[in-house]
Amino acid sequence: MQPEITTLKNGLRVASFYYPQFETVSLGIWVNTGSAYEPAELNGISHFVEHMVFKGTKSRSTIEISEEIENVGGQNNAYTSREFTSFYAKMLKNDAELAMDVLAEMMTCPTFPDEELVKEREVVVQEIKQTADDPSDIIFDYMQAQAFAGQAMGRAILGTPELVRSFGAKELRGYMHSNYAANNMVVCAVGNIKHADFVRMVESRMSSIPVHTNFTADKQWYCGGYFAEKRDNEQAQVILGFDGFKYTDEHYYSSMLMTAILGGGMSSRLFKEIREKRGLVYSVYCFPNYYTGSGFTGISAATDNEQINRMMPVMIDEIKKITDSLVSDEELARAKAQLKAGMLMSLENSSAVAEKLARQLLLFNRYMPVDEMVGYIDAVTADDVLKTAQKVFAGKPTYTLVGNIDGHIGYDEVCEKLK
Repeated sequence: MQPEITTLKNGLRVASFYYPQFETVSLGIWVNTGSAYEPAELNGISHFVEHMVFKGTKSRSTIEISEEIENVGGQNNAYTSREFTSFYAKMLKNDAELAMDVLAEMMTCPTFPDEELVKEREVVVQEIKQTADDPSDIIFDYMQAQAFAGQAMGRAILGTPELVRSFGAKELRGYMHSNYAANNMVVCAVGNIKHADFVRMVESRMSSIPVHTNFTADKQWYCGGYFAEKRDNEQAQVILGFDGFKYTDEHYYSSMLMTAILGGGMSSRLFKEIREKRGLVYSVYCFPNYYTGSGFTGISAATDNEQINRMMPVMIDEIKKITDSLVSDEELARAKAQLKAGMLMSLENSSAVAEKLARQLLLFNRYMPVDEMVGYIDAVTADDVLKTAQKVFAGKPTYTLVGNIDGHIGYDEVCEKLK
């Protein structure tokens, strides 16, 4: 099944899937911008814009924005990532136009009241502090900063307290003007709404959004490195990472399968060796991060501080095994089944379908149906997985730790053991 897609005169793409059997509609606005598009002096502004557009428009106060959606039983929210910002809602089918009206106003006429700016700066500062106080959260910021040192891709999505407190309405409007352009956005809906009706709702509210052409993110390149922060915690958080792949790389599907085999569930190699056989961790997993110009492959674990030096050699041994020999037919079949099942199950979630539709239009300017992706997964061989693993793990690692880490295995030793 393919979505219906209409491009408005101003370049704004409007896409939808019509499911007449649904009682609801999931809809939203996705913008191809995030922290990777920020200059250093504006680090965190994408996320702050995401917060501040909820704080009032020309016809709605911050309370009215929330209450009008919730009064009819709807839900709305937003998120900021390194390359995307999303504003979305899920409503009963008869309330879809209300949701579109609220979201469109947030994009076209936010007011950024001074009193709300003052309060929301402190709200975001508290969010930054909350992240900093959680070792299992902040370690991912430390990891990113080492893996992409000196780049916008390496900076924290939330920014810093000092920078957030410097943002005013002028900076917010300037950033929105530069990035929230019609040809840098998509509007999507999935559920019980006909495409023509959805296009009418969007066109009547968002046709005035201008077009821009100068959208540039910093060049992205993987660096690798080492960072350790001593904290008096019961456990140490550890991430061992490596170079990865961009969305369009030929290794995209084989890398998903490789990370699934290595650390994608209770049947994965890392889980069985480190948790089930040795009881060294509660959680260990491998993850791929894909970006438009780069990527990252990581292994995350948490263990007692005194167990780091027992855990790391096992982790490294499993890395070496997957680069030395072919994965078994059973492992490859299981990983393929996991990925395909996840994709097919997500089709039952209208919000997930809307998210997938929006991201693919922004990344590839087309929708890739699940059966096409399933075909790519099925085509991956054990030899493809081996070549992908060898490419990933041959490079310089990123080694990040947070905890009571005295005497832990160091960066040079990790590099030596990986040889």
